[in-house]
Amino acid sequence: MSDGPIELYQPRDYTNLGVWSTGALQFKVYGLVAEAKNVSAEMQSMAKEFIEAQVLERVTSMGESNGLGFIIIHPGDLGISISAHWWVQGSVLCQHNYRKLYGRNESMDTITRPVVACIWELALINAEQEAWRRTMMGAAPDQAAHLEARPSFNAT
Repeated sequence: MSDGPIELYQPRDYTNLGVWSTGALQFKVYGLVAEAKNVSAEMQSMAKEFIEAQVLERVTSMGESNGLGFIIIHPGDLGISISAHWWVQGSVLCQHNYRKLYGRNESMDTITRPVVACIWELALINAEQEAWRRTMMGAAPDQAAHLEARPSFNAT
């Protein structure tokens, strides 16, 4: 057990990387970067491969998808995290993560190490649930408004 924080909180910037359509899903995509890191084209390709190889199968086998979600590509201090989130049953948020430490060949086991999200990712997840509630859970759900809704805060 640690007597204090393992790391000090440092601001992280996030960027809007657009909307990806994959299969029957539309994902809002965010980049979230630690200091001196960036979301490279290679990381975006890695995220697309992860979505196509692992996430779409989960969404299909689960059923009840609302066809919308979001992705966070997060090159952090120790490695890269890619978290895919999608909405089902009108109000349930599902998640599947990919995590890999820099310099390692194998990704981390996200089953026996069931990380939800880091503190910076949680801010984006919260903004997305608020956008979902505002745009999709009213009398007239509006997918276009949902896809356009982006956080209005700074991740610092």
